[in-house]
Amino acid sequence: MDERALLGLNPNADSDFRQRALAYFEQLKISPDAWQVCAEALAQRTYSDDHIKFFCFQVLEHQVKYKYSELTTVQQQLIRETLISWLQAQMLNPNPEKTFIRNKAAQVFALLFVTEYLTKWPKFFFDILSVVDLNPRGVDLYLRILMAVDSELVDRDVVHTSEEARRNTLIKDTMREQCIPNLVESWYQILQNYQYNNSEVTCQCLEVVGAYVSWIDLSLIANDRFINMLLGHMSIEVLREEACDCLFEIVNKGMDPVDKMKLVESLCQVLQAAGFFNIDQEEDVDFLARFSKLVNGMGQSLIASWTKLIKNGDIKNAQEALQAIETKVALMLQLLIHEDDDISSNIIGFCYDYLHILKQLTVLSDQQKANVEAIMLAVMKKLTYDEEYNFENEGEDEAMFVEYRKQLKLLLDRLAQVSPELLLASVRRVFSSTLQNWQTTRFMEVEVAIRLLYMLAEALPLSHGAHFSGDVSKASALQDMMRTLVTSGVSSYQHTSVTLEFFETVVRYEKFFTIEPQHIPCVLMAFLDHRGLRHSNGKVRSRTAYLFSRFVKSLNKQMNPFIEDILNRIQDLLELSPPENGYQSLLSSDDQLFIYETAGVLIVNSEYPAERKQALMRNLLTPLMEKFKILLEKLMLAQDEERQASLADCLNHAVGFASRTSKAFSNKQTVKQCGCSEVYLDCLQTFLPALSCPLQKDVLRSGVRTFLHRMIICLEEEVLPFIPSASEHMLKDSEAKDLQEFIPLINQITAKFKIQVSPFLQQMFMPLLHAIFEVLLRPAEENDQSAALEKQMLRRSYFAFLQTVTGSGMSEVIANQGAENVERVLVTVIQGAVEYPDPIAQKTCFIILSKLVELWGGKDGPVGFADFVYKHIVPACFLAPLKQTFDLADAQTVLALSECAVTLKTIHLKRGPECVQYLQQEYLPSLQVAPEIIQEFCQALQQPDAKVFKNYLKVFFQRAKP
Repeated sequence: MDERALLGLNPNADSDFRQRALAYFEQLKISPDAWQVCAEALAQRTYSDDHIKFFCFQVLEHQVKYKYSELTTVQQQLIRETLISWLQAQMLNPNPEKTFIRNKAAQVFALLFVTEYLTKWPKFFFDILSVVDLNPRGVDLYLRILMAVDSELVDRDVVHTSEEARRNTLIKDTMREQCIPNLVESWYQILQNYQYNNSEVTCQCLEVVGAYVSWIDLSLIANDRFINMLLGHMSIEVLREEACDCLFEIVNKGMDPVDKMKLVESLCQVLQAAGFFNIDQEEDVDFLARFSKLVNGMGQSLIASWTKLIKNGDIKNAQEALQAIETKVALMLQLLIHEDDDISSNIIGFCYDYLHILKQLTVLSDQQKANVEAIMLAVMKKLTYDEEYNFENEGEDEAMFVEYRKQLKLLLDRLAQVSPELLLASVRRVFSSTLQNWQTTRFMEVEVAIRLLYMLAEALPLSHGAHFSGDVSKASALQDMMRTLVTSGVSSYQHTSVTLEFFETVVRYEKFFTIEPQHIPCVLMAFLDHRGLRHSNGKVRSRTAYLFSRFVKSLNKQMNPFIEDILNRIQDLLELSPPENGYQSLLSSDDQLFIYETAGVLIVNSEYPAERKQALMRNLLTPLMEKFKILLEKLMLAQDEERQASLADCLNHAVGFASRTSKAFSNKQTVKQCGCSEVYLDCLQTFLPALSCPLQKDVLRSGVRTFLHRMIICLEEEVLPFIPSASEHMLKDSEAKDLQEFIPLINQITAKFKIQVSPFLQQMFMPLLHAIFEVLLRPAEENDQSAALEKQMLRRSYFAFLQTVTGSGMSEVIANQGAENVERVLVTVIQGAVEYPDPIAQKTCFIILSKLVELWGGKDGPVGFADFVYKHIVPACFLAPLKQTFDLADAQTVLALSECAVTLKTIHLKRGPECVQYLQQEYLPSLQVAPEIIQEFCQALQQPDAKVFKNYLKVFFQRAKP
């Protein structure tokens, strides 16, 4: 062994040594006999360093996993002997190996087991048992090997080939026949021997039993001697959690519904007799969490039995199952309401499924109705925040509570399906009593009362948010609660959770305000003052900005009387805060976007005449334009890079805000009707000079590009005069990302204006292509993943551009670039279709090729194009799918193949029998295709139904590939 390289295995070694160790490991993996050196080192205990021992096992693992079949019988025997002698040495070793070495050794044993058990080593377990006997150190390794074997055979997270899956099934069948009873006996002996004096080994053994029980004969475990021992473990503090999990696995095993019912019931009787159902006396929450999981498993198993029995029409046993379920409900409720959320969370599955049963019953008994109500009260209580919840700095505990609340919401939804009237009445009772005295009630109770009203919106079945029409009693109950919410003054409650819940609920039930519009002013004030957009807490301000925009948008018809007032009150929130004034604005720039959008919506949807709308829009946008000019001048002069970046950010925000106001318009028509075209054209003229700024190009270009996208929708052809110079600036010194983002703009213009922009496109076509090719041809580091990805995305954008040009009936733009350039473009499309293993780009290339064939492939097409079809396009349709990287099992690749089929069909359509003759006599014979297959191919191609040919082509290439 290279002792110096081994030094790098120490986690504290410096990076050079570590690199050397890694390289050495790779070298040993390839070397034909390095494993022997490692096997010898393990058998003779040459090294005392843990990391070197682990390393030796890794080399052996690689040999067994990937190169075992290359070994001779003698060498394979040597590996077996090495492992057994290492195991024997562990019996005598004064100090046990570290856990990570024992686990790795167990993995190597397990790999050898799955490789050899069926052929060369049927006595694998007997050999190991004869070595370890009942030695605690040996038992530890034996149990670790069993867990590793189980994970090799049944772990769902490990992806197995169908061959491995078949092998694993055969191994399990053989084990069941040959050794499982002996293994079970060994587990019993281990548990009996160690239950009182070695909790670690006992827990490991219980884990093994739990793992194997899912695929071995259950009667070997679910019998008196085993179950009694497990119940004994339930009373031993250090064992009971593991025993609980083991019982859970036993209960979870798939079996006949009646047998399952009997098993669960007998287990429950014993647990109940032993006092486990009296959970009030139990203080150990970790154990109770496991116990809750066990009760959940028993409950769900009984419900699964009930469902199967009902399906099979076995009413008598189904009744018995339902009776068994009902007797567990009291315990389920105790666990559900437990103050520890983990314990409560573990029982929710049983609870949910129980409600599902009730939903299917036509009539509920009084007891069942009482159960529904008890679950409802439990959910309401458990939804409540506790004192410790940290709203200012939410960490892992808070995130877990949020997840737990989501589970409770599912229960609430299910309750609504069982008894919507009861749910509505319960929520109404809690809501009304809480809001009556909100000033003297703790925040968490006020929050949960409003939260319940909010949750009703999704829980109660209805169509399109029509909560206030249809069922009169439901509508009036919700209307009452909403009226109470907005008139009670609870929006002034001094806690962020209550404030946020208030605004969320107001927006959720916005339709209430169309029925009772008299409440709009007080809610608007709440949004606009210290309760909402001017709240002392940034999180509240941020969320309110979004909710305010939703509120205004959904009620735009009702907003007319308040527009000017709102615009005046939000004036200061629209301030563009430049970096130098140190003034910390109330809202972040992302939040301000919502305020600008809201202002735009108010103006555009108002009932004002066009002149007034125009004036208001100018008032909104002029400050942005003025600030923009000043900041752009400052940026040109700024020396310090940090200052340049913050100025560029601020400029970008200004453009973004102006873009966002235009979201209120759906098209040019609405802009014209509001008389706002002129103000947006002014904005364009103000923002475009930023494109020629040599500093912070990425940020500035990105903002202006987005604005142009919006203006093409809002101003249509009025934008066209600005496009040529904007494009010229954006093409200067472009990087891959710039071009990738610029191309969609050109695509939008091409697709929208078509022939109108033909002269512009012809002029900028080659400059754009030169810029693209220049970036694509730049050399990059071989393993620079991000550069490779950028090039791939740029290539896709380039082909998308050509697809847009050809698909918009603008092929003359390409045709007019001169023969040499046309050929160059066509060659790149052929390369894209064949050479790059990117199915998305390949698909686009075939779409371009079939379009060009359709346009130019006839008798009157451009000179030389027919030759190009036969020399390049036809071969591309075969060479691409024949590549190893063209994976016909991949969905995107199948779409590319589908377009390839369209291309061939289009060639046949345009060239007729000449195409068939070329394939029959020249091209397909050159690929060594058998004459009968050529015949079959040409027949399929001539079928009128394109689908037939697409399906045929897939089969054709599946057969052609080795």
